[in-house]
Amino acid sequence: MRNPDGSTRWASLVLGLGLGVTIGIFLKTSTLHDWNWPYPLITSVSRICALVGTYLALVGLVLVSRIAWIEKAVGHDRLILWHRKLGPYTLFLIGFHVLFVSLAYAGNDGSRIGRELWHFTWTYDWMLAATVGFIFFLVAGITSYKKVRVKMSYETWWTVHLYTYLAIALSFMHQIRTGPMFIGHPIYMWYWIGLYILAAFIVLYWRFVIPIYRYFRHELRVHKVVNEGANMVSVIMRGRDLDRMRAQGGQFFTWRFLTPGHIWVAHPYSLSATPTDHELKITVKNLGDGSGSVADIKPGVRVFFEGPYGVFTARKVTKGLGHVVLVGGGVGIAPLIAIMDEFEESVAVDVLVRVSTEEEIVLNRELDLLAEKRGAQVHYLVGSRKKHPMTAREIMKYVPGFRYCDVYVCGPTPLVEAVREAASAAGIPRGRFQAEIFEFHAN
Repeated sequence: MRNPDGSTRWASLVLGLGLGVTIGIFLKTSTLHDWNWPYPLITSVSRICALVGTYLALVGLVLVSRIAWIEKAVGHDRLILWHRKLGPYTLFLIGFHVLFVSLAYAGNDGSRIGRELWHFTWTYDWMLAATVGFIFFLVAGITSYKKVRVKMSYETWWTVHLYTYLAIALSFMHQIRTGPMFIGHPIYMWYWIGLYILAAFIVLYWRFVIPIYRYFRHELRVHKVVNEGANMVSVIMRGRDLDRMRAQGGQFFTWRFLTPGHIWVAHPYSLSATPTDHELKITVKNLGDGSGSVADIKPGVRVFFEGPYGVFTARKVTKGLGHVVLVGGGVGIAPLIAIMDEFEESVAVDVLVRVSTEEEIVLNRELDLLAEKRGAQVHYLVGSRKKHPMTAREIMKYVPGFRYCDVYVCGPTPLVEAVREAASAAGIPRGRFQAEIFEFHAN
């Protein structure tokens, strides 16, 4: 288990304090009558489910709002992981709220649950909007489960996931107008309103204001699109004063190319070359969705972007260790090339390129030239998993001192997990293992 760093502890403290205040408000405004069996008790449980579920939903939005200093301190992947872990709890708690409040009201009135749902949906203030919001939230939650998500294109998933914002907004007014913990309690009401305002400000500032400013500040445009083979293309973009963003090799941006077919959906792609003060490069694999039409983008197209994100960078290398192993699967080699170019010259580098067929090898020319320039060793491992199982023993065939190295791996989940197990088996501490999984993230 990784020891929590200072940023994680502070984040946990702040979020825990907010959760405690939220629960405290409910307890402070409840009475003994609210806990009488059975229907007042069920109603009370439904309300605390609603409060905690909504609080976690707001926290989930903040976690993926791209706050720069939090991203740098904690890391994008950890924030996404926390967001994904919160998601099911949020969905279940809000779902329990709907179920329990319907059961309690139906029992109190002596009617059927379905009839009671229909009644208060159309009778209570803002309840229709909240019902629509719950449906949106349910759809976004279900489509976030891995087994469902893998069957959807990125564009469809991304669009559906946006319903989460609308769902949370639609549920706001019915809480203020019908929640007994807020009616007649202005301080508590303004605390709750303040949480919504704070979350909205964070999202608007970091997801809209800053990207719009950078769009006009840097004037990024597509310079050219290069066919790399194996259904992959590289997009080279040019702008002005790009060094002011302080991007590093291995980081990623979300890109929105302002041309038909790309303007409505942003895609996350990592840098595949060291960024300069006037040029950025990404390499994209055709996965059958919008990525397939990237090859058709014309020079001169303007680019709207968010980033840079991630801590998968050369700065994570252990000082004084002096040896790094880079493991890339398919297009996962792209950010590793950008990272390798930023290591100090004194650092020895071994690169393992893992592909099933030779046709899947990409950017080998750039990789070989960079390896020759800095004296790195490149090992192309072509074949099945049985031929190259990526165990500690297999890796040590090419890097005998594997256990004394820092390890960077980028590629699909099976490859990342295999190398993670190999590093653990070799006795490599977790702090010397850096990974980036190539799959789309939650917004």
